[in-house]
Amino acid sequence: MAAATIVHDTSEAVELCAPCGLYLKPITKMTISVALPQLKQPGKSISNWEVMERLKGMVQTHQFSTLRISKSTMDFIRFEGEVENKSLVKSFLACLDGKTIKLSGFSDILKVRAAEYKIDFPTRHDWDSFFRDAKDMNETLPGERPDTIHLEGLPCKWFAAKETGSEKPSEEVLIKVFQKFGEIRNVDIPMLDPYREEMTGRNFHTFSFGGHLNFEAYVQYREYAGFIEAMNALRGMKLMYKGDDGKAVACNIKVSFDSTKHLSDASIKKRQLERQKLQELEKQREEQKRKEKEAEEKQKEEERKQRELEEYERERKREEKLRKREQKQKDREVRRNKKQLEKLQAEEQRKLQEKIKLEERKLLLAQRNLQSIRLIAELLSRAKVTSIFISEHFFSCKLIVSLSPVKERVSMMKRANHRG
Repeated sequence: MAAATIVHDTSEAVELCAPCGLYLKPITKMTISVALPQLKQPGKSISNWEVMERLKGMVQTHQFSTLRISKSTMDFIRFEGEVENKSLVKSFLACLDGKTIKLSGFSDILKVRAAEYKIDFPTRHDWDSFFRDAKDMNETLPGERPDTIHLEGLPCKWFAAKETGSEKPSEEVLIKVFQKFGEIRNVDIPMLDPYREEMTGRNFHTFSFGGHLNFEAYVQYREYAGFIEAMNALRGMKLMYKGDDGKAVACNIKVSFDSTKHLSDASIKKRQLERQKLQELEKQREEQKRKEKEAEEKQKEEERKQRELEEYERERKREEKLRKREQKQKDREVRRNKKQLEKLQAEEQRKLQEKIKLEERKLLLAQRNLQSIRLIAELLSRAKVTSIFISEHFFSCKLIVSLSPVKERVSMMKRANHRG
């Protein structure tokens, strides 16, 4: 759908649901075709932008709300223009239709044709004939008769519940907006069903040209009259939103009657069964995911424990290596200290031995001195005795010499006495 455009004049807007700020505004579009001349000079071209500017200048004091190129060929350029109010369309058509444009640098004139935009909207004859001729439809059953409107291009934010703060559309708001035309039997917003995309293979989250998130919806009325009134009210209308600040924007929406039995009881039941199957599959997938996640977490836990064990082992080996290194260092230190101690002890022992030897030598010298002294004393003593002996011997010899006659007389006397 086209992007939302700003609305400056809201005088033609019709209330749809004032509490929700929603209105219907007539579509004020026109198609403009500009016939192009045959280009005789090679390399020469006509500027689409220049043609567009000439068209804007032809509407005199008025101006387009939007003007864009819808198709461009070698023979013509087709534009889609939009104005603020329905009443201005005729004035614009009078200024454009049948007129000509003279471009600078071109001798040929460009003929302009303008007409009111033909709205692609189903008529009562379209749905009556469709349901009458359809072989697989039962007009006595809801959803198989003209009672359901299919809407596309509805802006999500415009149908969101304000009190929730969500930007997703709400079925309650959708009912509130469209129950103006009659009692609603059922509604469906496919994008709110998380299983719908998987069931249908369609993507319901579509973005519009302007970047606004839009959605599609189905609105089913209980009575045919409600359906008719809603279709008549929406024909040729844009959806307009007026904010609390009074500013208004409008966007085109696509409205059609449902020809797919989307809200028939059989379709609803079928979707419910498919949803149940998908829910079961989802539960199985979730269970499988849970098991896989548990297995993954278990594996991660085991890997973590293994890493911790490896880290612990590495740390233990590192500590063991460090401990061995420290032990080796301590052993080297002990050996070094022991060697130093032994060296000191040997040095002390050597010094002690030297001291002992010195003392023994001193003792020996002292003993020798003593012996020498004793020897000298002995010699002196002996010398003294010898001297005395010599003296005494000399005296004895002198005495013996002097006493010899006496001894001789005594001896003679003894011999005599013995004889007698």
